[in-house]
Amino acid sequence: MPFTSSPQSTASPEQPLSKLRGAGAAVDARAAGRVLLGVVLVTLAVLVVVFTVVGVHKNAQIDELRTLGVPVTYTVDSCLGLLGGSGSNGAGYACTGSYALGAHHYREPLPGNAHYEPGATVPAVAVPGDPTLVSTAEIVRTDRTSARVYILPGVLFAVLVVLLALIVVRSRWWGRDRTQAGAT
Repeated sequence: MPFTSSPQSTASPEQPLSKLRGAGAAVDARAAGRVLLGVVLVTLAVLVVVFTVVGVHKNAQIDELRTLGVPVTYTVDSCLGLLGGSGSNGAGYACTGSYALGAHHYREPLPGNAHYEPGATVPAVAVPGDPTLVSTAEIVRTDRTSARVYILPGVLFAVLVVLLALIVVRSRWWGRDRTQAGAT
């Protein structure tokens, strides 16, 4: 059988060799934009709620320690150095230990970033109904509830309101343009 050459293709190299059957992969940019905007709005709303709840919880814990807390002696078991940034600078210490409250002994981390030697005793304050809520006496003495915990959720809420207002204004503007275009 003699060798026969096939005809030269006139198709450019960028064109596909053959067509695939089935659904195309067209993307509606407007629909994708609406979905993305919806995801951004929902994310902002969730962050506002989460950061507000965290702020309320932090202030409630400070109040509980100051009003319901009882003095305890915290015994340090160990402290580990924490690294910050790129890992080349110290960012404080995380200490663990135990304390007795009533007839019970509790092992909890100690808030703060001070370094203590193993076996050191630290004046602390614990809440009898919540043994995980313990802090050094110094932190309890100096810490106060603050409205600052609501700054971030407030800013995020303002951004959410502005975005929603822009959406409403834009949708009304588009609706008016479409109504006027249909009337002519």
